[in-house]
Amino acid sequence: MTTLKLNGKTVEVNAEPDTPLLWVLRAELHLVGTKFGCGKALCGACTVHLDGAAVRSCVTPLAAAGDKEISTIEGVSGTQIDALRAAWTDIDVVQCGYCQSGQLMSACALLKQNPNPSDADIDAAMSGNICRCGTYPRIRAAIHQAAKVAGA
Repeated sequence: MTTLKLNGKTVEVNAEPDTPLLWVLRAELHLVGTKFGCGKALCGACTVHLDGAAVRSCVTPLAAAGDKEISTIEGVSGTQIDALRAAWTDIDVVQCGYCQSGQLMSACALLKQNPNPSDADIDAAMSGNICRCGTYPRIRAAIHQAAKVAGA
């Protein structure tokens, strides 16, 4: 058994240490907001936070989570994510929606680290997140809007 700090709670899981965190979240803990996209850390659909940093859970072994705080889209909270969710809705970012939990998790980590990002900062932070629908301009606009609200 492995003990994890997940979304503010302590949970026990029965998985091998080399099991990707994504599969533990989805199969063991039934938290399906974190999506499987590519399995190679190339698309960002599986993004979660480990101690506040955005990581790709499809290539992060359970053992790497150790005593770190894991936050998923189901449990992330705070001023930044609230502002992002409101901006996502206001700007109508979502098209198909599959990548959006990963997009939001990356954007949230960015705003926590940099409360007033430039276009270049946003592009750099979001570059590992693929949106097959091409909503990148709306994503950038929503991050700028959320930065204004969260920083107010």
